[in-house]
Amino acid sequence: MKTQKKKLKEREESRDFFCVISDAFRIFARRSSRVLGSAWAFGIAILIIVIWGLTGPAFHYSNTWQLIINTGTTIVTFLMVFLIQNTQNRDAKAAHLKLDEIIRALKGARNELIDLEELADKDLTSLEKQFERVRKKAERNGNNPGGMRRADRTESASKGKGI
Repeated sequence: MKTQKKKLKEREESRDFFCVISDAFRIFARRSSRVLGSAWAFGIAILIIVIWGLTGPAFHYSNTWQLIINTGTTIVTFLMVFLIQNTQNRDAKAAHLKLDEIIRALKGARNELIDLEELADKDLTSLEKQFERVRKKAERNGNNPGGMRRADRTESASKGKGI
């Protein structure tokens, strides 16, 4: 147990400054997204706007009064973009890795499909057309779920959801 802790501490000490900052930001972004994405945070934001609106008559709806909310919301929005993008990037990467593992583990799956997100748009379009041909062929041969055409499945799903 002591040797594992010692090795972990040595590994942490050997990491460069950028890795430490990156990890700290990752942890901060994760925790912030949980807090700022909560119903409480939304309620507090609404409360701030209501208070700001109610103070309008006291400040005679001055330019300074308007500037306060405009500046505050701009700063918050600017910073939130980075937090949201960081958590979205991590979530997307985790989902891709999970899907890659499933593809790798399934017998008969095409391992070339692993890391599709790294392909050029032209290659992705080509694969999309290939899957469209496979789907149409399956429909012609009757090898599709429930024997329904894609349009029929879509229509049936829409009716089932009350759309």
